[in-house]
Amino acid sequence: MSDGHLFNNILLGGRGGTNPGQLRVHSGGIAWKKQGGGKVVELGKSDIAGVTWMKVPRAYQLGVRIKDGLFYKFIGFREQDVTNLTNFIQKSIGIAPEEKQLSVSGHNWGGIDINGNMLTFLVGSKQAFEVSLADVSQAQLQGKTDVYLEFHVDDTTGANEKDSLMDVSFYVPNSNTQFVGDERHPPAQVLLDKISSMADVGSSSEEAVTTFEGIAILTPRGRYSIELHLSFMRLQGQANDFKIQYSSVVRIFLLPKSNQPHTFVIVTLDPPIRKGQTMYPHIVLQFETDYVIESNLAISEELLAAKYKDKLEMSYKGLIHEVFTLVLRGLSGAKVTRPGKFRSCQDGYAVKSSLKAEDGLLYPLEKGFFFLPKPPTLILHDEIDYVEFERHGAGSSNAHYFDLLVKLKSEQEHLFRNIQRNEYSNLFNFISGKGLKIMNLGGGQSGNAGSHAIDEDDDAVDPHLERIRSAAGDEESDEEDEDFVAGEDDDGSSTDDTGERGSDASESGGEEKEKPAKREEKKEAPSAKAPSAKRKAKDGDEEGKKRRPRKKKDPNAPKRAMSGFMFFSNTERDNVRKTNPGMSFTDVGRTLGEMWKKMSAEEKEPYESMANADKKRYKEAMAGYKSGAAPVVDVGSGDDSASD
Repeated sequence: MSDGHLFNNILLGGRGGTNPGQLRVHSGGIAWKKQGGGKVVELGKSDIAGVTWMKVPRAYQLGVRIKDGLFYKFIGFREQDVTNLTNFIQKSIGIAPEEKQLSVSGHNWGGIDINGNMLTFLVGSKQAFEVSLADVSQAQLQGKTDVYLEFHVDDTTGANEKDSLMDVSFYVPNSNTQFVGDERHPPAQVLLDKISSMADVGSSSEEAVTTFEGIAILTPRGRYSIELHLSFMRLQGQANDFKIQYSSVVRIFLLPKSNQPHTFVIVTLDPPIRKGQTMYPHIVLQFETDYVIESNLAISEELLAAKYKDKLEMSYKGLIHEVFTLVLRGLSGAKVTRPGKFRSCQDGYAVKSSLKAEDGLLYPLEKGFFFLPKPPTLILHDEIDYVEFERHGAGSSNAHYFDLLVKLKSEQEHLFRNIQRNEYSNLFNFISGKGLKIMNLGGGQSGNAGSHAIDEDDDAVDPHLERIRSAAGDEESDEEDEDFVAGEDDDGSSTDDTGERGSDASESGGEEKEKPAKREEKKEAPSAKAPSAKRKAKDGDEEGKKRRPRKKKDPNAPKRAMSGFMFFSNTERDNVRKTNPGMSFTDVGRTLGEMWKKMSAEEKEPYESMANADKKRYKEAMAGYKSGAAPVVDVGSGDDSASD
């Protein structure tokens, strides 16, 4: 980039763990964005107070201190990056980065340096370790010489790291000359007073600013008392107790339920909270829409004016979900997302749908889709490769519904099923207005090209079924989806595995030969096809009938086009196997998928170019195949292993 430097796989360090992401250093400051979306850190040029370099194991660390005392650590730089960035930062931002050295002697005696909200333990002139005083929850004197610090127990820290720092004790002898005291105030007391003045300790941190009693939370399910403190939020239930630092709150969603007396408030976390082996990146709260409360905040006027001016008020009166959202936004600094311009045919903000056999609501938002309440699934528009409208299934009973398939750039799919047919027009207009690619009629088209994907005439030919038949040379996969595991990230969930075969799937081959008219009738009947989903035979009258033999692949049919991920997999599969000998076939595929998800758009570009060329090849070959021309053999499109 002409005005800065861009780095991938840079870690944001902290007591709660490390997160990989992309860092950009430019003339206006420093910006870091977590890989895969989520947390964003922006440090403006005018806010930066100091910059330091430090050699850490296997990399270099860039430390940035801002004027309000916070300190950010970015890890993952190479040795050649240090000189280039030092010159750029000094020239563009006007600050000369300082070099700090890390102590590796293992000594546990030395001095203490407090700069801003960072406490650094020094051995000689080298740094042994440092902790953020913003993470300190309790500080007390043990005896006359020991200062004991206890840190916040943040349930989100356990999501990425197995170990967390809980407490530390400093021995300060009476002969200490750095913190000079007297008989009434020994050096340890002087150090304690200095730490207490900067850390979040004391009676003010123990008393909640405001409390909301008996709130229904859908994930993790239960009824909780919610306490909002100055630096953290606590959820207290009968069986569970969660403590969440505001630094983990990424965004707040305020979404009314369509034509129902409840409103969703979703608190999105990064990292998520953990309950057993289950991760919860979204806390879904449900409030009574018309319930009015009056709340007075337990906060001093001096603190309100100094730290929360224009963010909080001393008292609130209004709808409970509005009051909760306003106070949480003021304390955490997180942005609030409300419904956008989309309206359903009942003038609601969402459409009824189902995901993973769970009924819920699909909210089309200005920058993404949100399915609620379970599993709460947030899909950003930037993550979407294409969407596809599909007929729900065969038969008149399914004629009033359709499905919406959302394919992500990471090759993951989400199938939203059982959407009422009268919602099609509103959904299509919204999706096309956002410029998202709509797949139909055998290819990817956008705009009005998809307006006939769900025809209002039940007897019309189903374009999706025709697209399937046009590519009938490929066999369906017998591979079943993995069962949904609630502990996995809901955003990466697999598609629904409860799909059923259409009625034509239960007809026997012999019946087709005896009744050709029936075959023509079936050609007009839509058939549900959930990609990558397990098929089940229909119940009822068709139970016990033999399934129609699978149509064999035509050896002359052109080979299907490969995606960019497939080209990437073919290139890197052997490298993964060499690096991890003995790794199972499934784990190799999972590793490749994680590697692909972490790659930037620039890194994916060569493979996407190959995929586009292969797509063009397949389209031309299919045109010739349908017209009866000789098949075109292209050995460069990949081998059979690409179907992994």
